[in-house]
Amino acid sequence: MCGIIGIVAGRDVAPLLVDSLKRLEYRGYDSAGIATLDGGALARRRAEGKLVNLENHLKDQPLPGVVGIGHTRWATHGKPVERNAHPHMTKRLAVVHNGIIENFAELRTSLQADGYVFETETDTEAVAHLVTREMDRGLPPIDAVKAALPQLQGAFALAIIFEGVEGLLIGARQGPPLAIGYGDGEMYLGSDAIALAPLTDMICYLEDGDWVVVRKSGATIYDAQNNEVKRAVQKVQSQEFLVSKGNHRHFMEKEIHEQPEVIGHTLAHYLDLSTGTVRQDVAELDFSKIDRLSMSACGTAYYAAAIGKYWFEQIARLPVDIDIASEFRYREMPLSKDTLAMFVSQSGETADTLASLRYCKSQGLKIASIVNVTTSTIARESDAVFPILAGPEIGVASTKAFTSQLTVMASLAVMAAKQRGVIDDAQERALVKQLSEVPRIANQVLKLEGEIEKICRELAQVKHVLYLGRGTSFPLAMEGALKLKEISYIHAEGYAAGELKHGPIALIDDSIPVIVIAPSDRLYEKTVSNMQEVAARGGRIILISDEEGAKNASVDTMATIVMPEMAEFITPLLYALPVQMLAYYTAVFMGTDVDQPRNLAKSVTVE
Repeated sequence: MCGIIGIVAGRDVAPLLVDSLKRLEYRGYDSAGIATLDGGALARRRAEGKLVNLENHLKDQPLPGVVGIGHTRWATHGKPVERNAHPHMTKRLAVVHNGIIENFAELRTSLQADGYVFETETDTEAVAHLVTREMDRGLPPIDAVKAALPQLQGAFALAIIFEGVEGLLIGARQGPPLAIGYGDGEMYLGSDAIALAPLTDMICYLEDGDWVVVRKSGATIYDAQNNEVKRAVQKVQSQEFLVSKGNHRHFMEKEIHEQPEVIGHTLAHYLDLSTGTVRQDVAELDFSKIDRLSMSACGTAYYAAAIGKYWFEQIARLPVDIDIASEFRYREMPLSKDTLAMFVSQSGETADTLASLRYCKSQGLKIASIVNVTTSTIARESDAVFPILAGPEIGVASTKAFTSQLTVMASLAVMAAKQRGVIDDAQERALVKQLSEVPRIANQVLKLEGEIEKICRELAQVKHVLYLGRGTSFPLAMEGALKLKEISYIHAEGYAAGELKHGPIALIDDSIPVIVIAPSDRLYEKTVSNMQEVAARGGRIILISDEEGAKNASVDTMATIVMPEMAEFITPLLYALPVQMLAYYTAVFMGTDVDQPRNLAKSVTVE
């Protein structure tokens, strides 16, 4: 998650760029840089580390110019050194980028074959050379960007300025957010409204797939099919810049849509996508010295840990015990000094989880935590801290924190497998490649929301819902049921699909929808048999599967949500999204307080 700012004005923009980057530094502080056009000539200044280093650089070497772009970086591809800092430049343009270009290696090979020389380890440099190649082939800047964008795979936000072309700034959004700011005789692009706060209160949010041509006089927006479109311009009150819903109705909706970007941000912390490896320096922890993992959490974090249990055991061959934190210390489990105790909490202040941590600490165990707030009590009392890097989550029902927790555990499972000698280099690269695809696929899944919204009109009329799943889809079924209960107040239960005939099948009739989470994996056929049991008793099935699974379901469904194809390893991360959207839109139709559901608090700090 990096920060982007772009300005087209009639005054020197460098001070404005730096001021906006200060507001975006929470999005990345590995390096920072700006580039401007002065008399048509491109120039840039970059600095490793925090933004103050760039400010000092600019004091020594000021950068004039009335058009410019700026960037504060959270490293994904390549080390956080000045060479890899944005903006990236060629003889024709400068570009800043937030996100992950999945096919950068293929693009790099193609561009190098055409004689383009790469100077960095980043995926962004492939974008710079790709647009440059289109210009070298005779296309003007706008057409060159239009030709280049379909060649990019991944989730990205871009801002580009061009040598010799003053007064032009081009932006594009495929996943990570990008906002246009409207000023008096000047225009702006920013990663979010916070960056634009000192410049304007008139904001327009690009939709997914949009790209925009920005000049001092205004902005022309095109959709993914290159049709000129209009997007609503809204006046944002100054206090909304601090915590804004953007163009979403609720914080929960906004946070659901932030997941492609947030997951990419988290992956960048734990994986080196340029080498296809897990970063071994994220914590001083050697899984080869651990015989067992004991995990404990509450609520949604517990279901994240339950999915993590499958990953650690299947990929790293590391046995895992998992407990609800409120019960863990009361069962007085025998603990070995060779066990790592791991605790999962969004806030890092969950009282039951903290009490369990202190019990394990009193038994002499090494403590690890997966938290969103690294200054929290749980983090401070841990030997190793793994931040989920989800950013502020305002909605009480956890969404992006849940998938960020899963992202961390998936990365750690690969790390543990490598350290324990369970997988080799090739297997590590394959698993890292699968994880790197999650932001792009998540972006595709979010496009199903219109279809899911229609299903929820009927869900909002029922009183009870069952969720079924096998393998990692079982904890996800429990999480789906929890989400529906939390915000719609509909009674819901999540079960292992194989348990259906051991009791819950007694509930099945035509009044209870059964939501089946069933990617077409090695467990799919067994889940189909459970669907047949439901169908035989008049149950109404909502199936969440991929195209192959939908085709082979062999039962009539009330609705089928067809997911993109993906590797089995990453299905929990991506199938979480339709589960969240089902709960969200059902609650919207029921008119409940989605962001602040009754009787619930964001952080439970009492036992």
